[in-house]
Order: sequence, then C-alpha cells, then structure tokens
Amino acid sequence: MFFVTLKYSEQRDKAGQFMDGHKEWLKRGFDDGVFLMAGSLQPDLGGGIMAHNTALAELQKRMNEDPFVANNVVAADILEIAPAKMDARLAFLSEDGA
Repeated sequence: MFFVTLKYSEQRDKAGQFMDGHKEWLKRGFDDGVFLMAGSLQPDLGGGIMAHNTALAELQKRMNEDPFVANNVVAADILEIAPAKMDARLAFLSEDGA
C-alpha cells in the first residue's frame, strides 16, 4: 500500500492550466483500481493519494504521467507502507485478504 503526497512547488500558480488533465489522470487511477482515495492536503498544501494493487516502479511511472508532476506544479513523494496491523474493514488491502 502507498501514500503519495503531492506538495505544491513554485509553479503552483500554473495549476489551473493542467487541472483538467490532472482530473482525467486521477479518474484513470480510480478506473484502473489503483487509487483508493484522493484529496487535498490541508491547509492548501497540495494533495494526497492512497494507492494499492500496484508495484512501486509502476506507481512511480504513473505519478510521472500526472500533468501536475510533469509540469512541476507539484512534487510527488511516495511512501510505501507494509501494514503490520489492520482494522478488519480494510482486510482487502492485505496481500492474503485476511
């Protein structure tokens, strides 16, 4: 499982130019079953994504395809989490499904 932070860079003022492409990119991530959640980092720092069902190298490639990342609107930081304990409601995230 991965948590990705997308923190604004000095180019944040260009976000509007790439917003439609960013939204389409997010939709593909959800449609592909990789993204579980996306939202804003507060207060107005950028965004965050929870991802699973992918390998680190594949997620890095996907992140580089985000128009915000490709155009230096945000910097992506990928954190890989290896859960040791998980609420039963999130069992679908574990490798063995238990």
